Amino acid sequence: MSSAASTTAPGALPGHPARQGLSALTLGAIGVVYGDIGTSPLYTVKEIFLPATGVALNPANLIGAISAIIWALMLVVTLKYVILILRADNRGEGGGLALTALATRAVGAKPVLRKFLLLLGVFGATLFYGDSVITPAISVMGAIEGLEIITPTLQPYVLPISLAVLLGLFMIQRYGTQAVGKVFGPIIVLWFVTLAVIGFMHIQQQPQILAALNPVNAWHFLTERGWHVFAAVGAIVLALTGAEALYADMGHFGAKPIRLAWTVLVFPSLVLNYMGQGALLMGDPTAIENPFYRLFPDSLLLPAVVLAAMAAVIASQAVISGAFSMTKQAIQLGFLPRMTVRYTSAREVGQIYLPAVNWALLVGVVAAVLLFGSSSALAGAYGIAVTLTMMITTVLTFFVVRDGWKLPAPLAIAATLFFLAFDLLLVAGCAIKFLDGGWFPLALGLLLFLLMSTWARGRELLMTSIRRDGLELAPFIESLSNSGANRAFRTAVYAVANPDTVPQALLHNLKHNQVLHETNVILTVKFEEIPWVAESDRITLQQLAPAFWRVSLHYGFMDQPDVPKALSQCEAKGLRIPTFETSYFLSRETVVPMPGSGMADWRERMFATMSRNAGGVAEFFCLPDNAVVELGTRVQI
Repeated sequence: MSSAASTTAPGALPGHPARQGLSALTLGAIGVVYGDIGTSPLYTVKEIFLPATGVALNPANLIGAISAIIWALMLVVTLKYVILILRADNRGEGGGLALTALATRAVGAKPVLRKFLLLLGVFGATLFYGDSVITPAISVMGAIEGLEIITPTLQPYVLPISLAVLLGLFMIQRYGTQAVGKVFGPIIVLWFVTLAVIGFMHIQQQPQILAALNPVNAWHFLTERGWHVFAAVGAIVLALTGAEALYADMGHFGAKPIRLAWTVLVFPSLVLNYMGQGALLMGDPTAIENPFYRLFPDSLLLPAVVLAAMAAVIASQAVISGAFSMTKQAIQLGFLPRMTVRYTSAREVGQIYLPAVNWALLVGVVAAVLLFGSSSALAGAYGIAVTLTMMITTVLTFFVVRDGWKLPAPLAIAATLFFLAFDLLLVAGCAIKFLDGGWFPLALGLLLFLLMSTWARGRELLMTSIRRDGLELAPFIESLSNSGANRAFRTAVYAVANPDTVPQALLHNLKHNQVLHETNVILTVKFEEIPWVAESDRITLQQLAPAFWRVSLHYGFMDQPDVPKALSQCEAKGLRIPTFETSYFLSRETVVPMPGSGMADWRERMFATMSRNAGGVAEFFCLPDNAVVELGTRVQI
């Protein structure tokens, strides 16, 4: 597999992106990918100089702290993500689960290591949900708190206004982001231009802040802190939140637009704004109460608050959409039960809405806002999930670089250790905030990991039980040749997880209805560890007997499974499945937990509960409601 990321604009020839396509994709990347990291200036500098960090507010520390921010952005975001990790594409897709699939395929010959990497990647994915709860809360509250700068009398209204904005944001998710997405790019471009211009104006007044461009000042700032360096790093890491979005959203825009947006606009604007805040504080240390909003003259404060609120909403939208996509991938890779997935755009398959995830996130976000009450308090909860995800990404990338790309071991190890050292420093800096709120996203991630690992293990035990207790398909079909069963002149499709055993629905049909259909299709749907499967590779078909066929449909974890549409292509391979003369027979398993060596009793009961509440197969696979027959069966695990 090539290590280069796909950067071709849609509709362009490979390697020759159209100019208009590249411009549009770059604008879209600015709007979606960089909203989170772009709102970090709202609170990062203020958090570095809180009393808890022990960093005194003086010119030397200002230069050192701003230098540490700039070079953290350079090393972690530019070098690690933009240059290296964007090359680790899974058929053009990025993100935690896509990288996990890539790493596990790279070490496919080592089953123990493969299982470990799979669990590690799933844990990293669950931490993303913690970020999806904290990001909307801290971004929106950080923006709305600008009202306090306009007049302190508005302070009591910050919390209710923040909750109202967040409630509205989650309420509109059902309509999709297609229409709103068209204005995301221009608003965030205006945001970054504003960051750059207002920062540059203050740099002119205190040009000595330009010394922050020298990495030596960052080194001195960190080394002079002693053990207190972890407190400072725990605040500096706030400037890096959103870096994972560079990789997670690669499939939507391609690597080249993301790199171009970062290099040309995002990184320079962030550098100028952080230096501008440092310059402001050199001249007016009292501005530390909110250095971002104090950059603006009084006449521009209200427009700045409005623009910041819009940028915060866009940043929140990015992680909410990411949570929807992550959940869909997890479902199709077998780590979560089926849920209702609604496609909000006829043109963009990636624009989806999952009601259960949306309302669960809303509950989490509201709980975070009420529990912490301010962006400063939320900053204590922010970071630990993000930095652990970064560290997991580094580990997974090593196996892609070494086993997938076959780069020399010394080079792969040296690069991994270099980035791992930064990741460990960032994790340690955030770990000291564990009791101040860092436990919140970590607890959420661990809970989700428990649910996802229980579901995956439960499905494994369920399949083992079905194989153990099921009848072999080939001898069963042979025994039917002289059975004399009544024939129904229709087509029956039996959906099964194991194509080598007799479907329970077929046994029930013969036992209770005493009928066999003229054409019987044993159907298996398989989700591969790649994002997309080409239509030419969708169907595997085998005739087992004159009345029996075995069909396998193959989908990627980003595909929309539409079984009737796929089966209509079987006619070209010799099997006609008429739309209005076909019935779909489904086995709905009722899981019965039994004492044994499978899982702990409480986990088996949890799996049984999840199985009972899983979404319907018919809706998930787009089966016609009036052609589906469900037959229940009890399965012991």
